Amino acid sequence: MITDSYNILAIDILPGRDVPDEVTMKVIALNGSPNKDGNTSLLIRHALREIEKEGITTELIQIGGKNVRPCTACWKYFENRDQRCVLENDMVNDCIEKMIEADAIIIATPTYFAGVTPEIKAFMDRSFFVAKANGDLFRQKLGAGIAAQRRAGAVCAVDTINHFFGISGMFTAGSRYWNLAIGLKPGDVETDEEGVDTMRQLGQNIAWFVKKTYKK
Repeated sequence: MITDSYNILAIDILPGRDVPDEVTMKVIALNGSPNKDGNTSLLIRHALREIEKEGITTELIQIGGKNVRPCTACWKYFENRDQRCVLENDMVNDCIEKMIEADAIIIATPTYFAGVTPEIKAFMDRSFFVAKANGDLFRQKLGAGIAAQRRAGAVCAVDTINHFFGISGMFTAGSRYWNLAIGLKPGDVETDEEGVDTMRQLGQNIAWFVKKTYKK
């Protein structure tokens, strides 16, 4: 299942790297769709299955439909520097902790007016400032944006997510095509064969990168 953990004893690594006998790598995925089991979730799961095949721990976190407060521009993160946002009554700080621990981060969204959902936008705003105030917490991690669309606009949504990765000092993962698929009703993306294949290739690319760059 998606949240299962795995340990691997041998990995393909860069020459000269010291790696412990037993290591654990982790990829987390944030689902920005308010539809927990909709098209966005299906796309994430196609990617995560490929990652799990390589013995990497994965976790899928539901953000869409949750209470995610927008950034209030308080600038307290630069005063506190405690790796936390001062807004404590939602899930953002818990997710930031998981992002710090992860080797790669997937952020996925349905397409809202050629952009991301409000929950994802608020989450990126707040987590970015916390990371920046604490020495670029996500620097040199891998990020991958995914978007589901009815007809168009998903490229812009993925680009918005990639901007978050870029300004955070992260690397971005691509696939055989843009990281998107087409579908309106829940389950429709499964009929987009190219979109599903794109997600599988994306998962394979993420796993390759994580194994190449793993740091205990």
